[in-house]
Amino acid sequence: MPSVRRTLAVRRPLPVRRSLAAVSVLAATGSATAAGHAEVYAPPAAAPALAPSALGARYETTGRDITRALATARRVHDEGRARVLAAFLAPDRRFLSFDPRGDGRAVEVLGDLEHADRIAVVVPGADNSLANYDSPKFVGGGSRALYRQARDAAPGARIAVIAWLGYDSPSTLSTGALTSGSAEKGARGLERLLTGVHRLNGRARFALLCHSYGSVVCGKAARRLAPLPVDEIALFGSPGTTVRHVSGLGTSARVWAGRSKGDWVRYVPHVRFAGLGFGADPVTPGFGALRFDAGTGPHSGYLKPGSLALRNLALIALGRDAEVTHA
Repeated sequence: MPSVRRTLAVRRPLPVRRSLAAVSVLAATGSATAAGHAEVYAPPAAAPALAPSALGARYETTGRDITRALATARRVHDEGRARVLAAFLAPDRRFLSFDPRGDGRAVEVLGDLEHADRIAVVVPGADNSLANYDSPKFVGGGSRALYRQARDAAPGARIAVIAWLGYDSPSTLSTGALTSGSAEKGARGLERLLTGVHRLNGRARFALLCHSYGSVVCGKAARRLAPLPVDEIALFGSPGTTVRHVSGLGTSARVWAGRSKGDWVRYVPHVRFAGLGFGADPVTPGFGALRFDAGTGPHSGYLKPGSLALRNLALIALGRDAEVTHA
């Protein structure tokens, strides 16, 4: 959710009664955005299961899907999509999955997934798509910044980062950004991903780094992921998770929460009514999360190179909790 102008016309905290009214109005006026050229792109081919013997084949299958989508983009003169897909085919890039239909999905791996000791999964919020994937404000660009920061902080650490655009990220101009429907579907996809990666690499510990609406996805996925070695969950720029307290997430992982001083999401009404809104604010003491210092940046700046938020999120990804600075 990168822009306050595109979301809530709320400038200050509201009493609960006015908050409920505001959420209801937003739900009534939201409108979904149509994806250009969605119907011309073919679905992806069936990919090999995640396993050490098939990981290379999986990357190759996804690469062929991207090549085919690039040819389609050029044929229909979808120039923006063509630029993105051409960048995806750079020799140093590897994708576990890819789907060009609609706004698109892509799951990219940074680092050695099979031999990593720690794997961080970046779960993005609203308005993420193939069109903006590589922007530093969105999941691909932000994940690369996280990977570089983690490598700089711990050159000898065996860490991999997964940039997970693996669900239909809602538009902030749609009702989907006010309900948990997309998050429920995303949670199932996130469970499938981590289950598969755990089969591939049974030694690695997981950290989930969940931005904005992505924290709703992680909130819905946390209980599902309880059998897996997830030991860190960081919620940042979060509108809520739909639970009142961290205990409601049903996870044994350490749960962190952070909000930068320049983030407009602090004006979101923290209520949940008739399926609208996401409830308690994760950065409040009553929620029970560990509070990390997210600095002063904007809603879209948590993974900006050089930021305090990025430094702390990289330390959380590395499992170096004692070095994280608290708010």
